[in-house]
Amino acid sequence: MARFSRLILGAALAAVTVTPALAGQRPSPEARLDKLIGDRVPGKPVSCINLRDVQSSTIIDGTAIVYRVGSKLYVNRPQSGARWLDDDDILSTRTIGSQLCRIDAVHLIDRSARFQRGFVVLGDFVPYSRQR
Repeated sequence: MARFSRLILGAALAAVTVTPALAGQRPSPEARLDKLIGDRVPGKPVSCINLRDVQSSTIIDGTAIVYRVGSKLYVNRPQSGARWLDDDDILSTRTIGSQLCRIDAVHLIDRSARFQRGFVVLGDFVPYSRQR
């Protein structure tokens, strides 16, 4: 019984010791954005992108939303509310037309609880393309 208790105590201490080390391994949001952009180069910012052309979107915690259109990435750093961005959220956007534009609001929906937990107001979209 004493051996089993020592085993449990040892496992608990190991978990407490390892947890802070693992927390420090996640890259910063800027590092994640840099990795996603890779060797692409920025172009001239645009005010709107066509929603029908967007293939996917990626949230960079507290920093940006990246929209993939073909091989091009459009990075949007919101004008306000960026601190609410969480990569586990669902983006909910209502637009008047077929474009997603600067100053449009994007609501952030908590994936597990399914409630709105914040929103961002979009800024300009900076296109990143591969060099030819």
